[in-house]
Amino acid sequence: MNTKLNIKVLVIDIGGTFVKLLATGETKPSEFPSNSSLTPEQLVTGVLKAAQGWHFSAISIGFPGPVLHGHAVSEPFNLGIGWVGFDFNKAFNCPVRLSNDAAMQALGSYSGGKMLFLGMGTGLGSAMIVDSIVEPMELGHLPYLDATFEDYVGVRGFKRYGELKWRTYVADVVARFIQALEPDEVVLGGGNVHNLGTLPVGCRMGNNDNAFVGGFRLWNTRHGNTSYVKDSPAPNIVLSCMESPAITL
Repeated sequence: MNTKLNIKVLVIDIGGTFVKLLATGETKPSEFPSNSSLTPEQLVTGVLKAAQGWHFSAISIGFPGPVLHGHAVSEPFNLGIGWVGFDFNKAFNCPVRLSNDAAMQALGSYSGGKMLFLGMGTGLGSAMIVDSIVEPMELGHLPYLDATFEDYVGVRGFKRYGELKWRTYVADVVARFIQALEPDEVVLGGGNVHNLGTLPVGCRMGNNDNAFVGGFRLWNTRHGNTSYVKDSPAPNIVLSCMESPAITL
């Protein structure tokens, strides 16, 4: 069943540098700083302050870590502690759907087929969508050279190796993933994607605003203001077992 829900959604995208949010019908996102010590309690306080005056009845959260059945299953690498077991529904006093952040942005970028999403941000976010089934992944923490993929193509790699060397690592990593996973297309998102210059073959550039589109799609609803984002409910999206089984559209 593909029932459209008539609800107002607040989308929260938790990054390592900023927390960004947008609600149904609003024309401009709001944000506040994030850092390696951010706790879920601080997140809730910051969101309620940044979203003051906005009206919403449900929330989507893009979380930078693995999610199982709508709950964080490990503490994030680039934030503080206390996320595992935290009750977002109680804290916000409304229904909350928690998704891996890369999966949420992938969902907002998806138009069909077999798509690999790679987020070049503070770390390396990753997710695949195969025939409308969303599968979050943690490719960034797999071994690569003498560290991990994230250490080379995330922000640490950019700062350590410089832009030109970082680009060569990105091209190599993307080529390895394409060879292994054989996607129809690769979407590259995240704050550092604009430093790539020419995109690797088989890739298209994503848009960070697609995280908001994905957040609205989690509730199978539209943003309600096409002057900001032109989005639509994703067709028959099903989140994998890594996500909440309630998110089946």
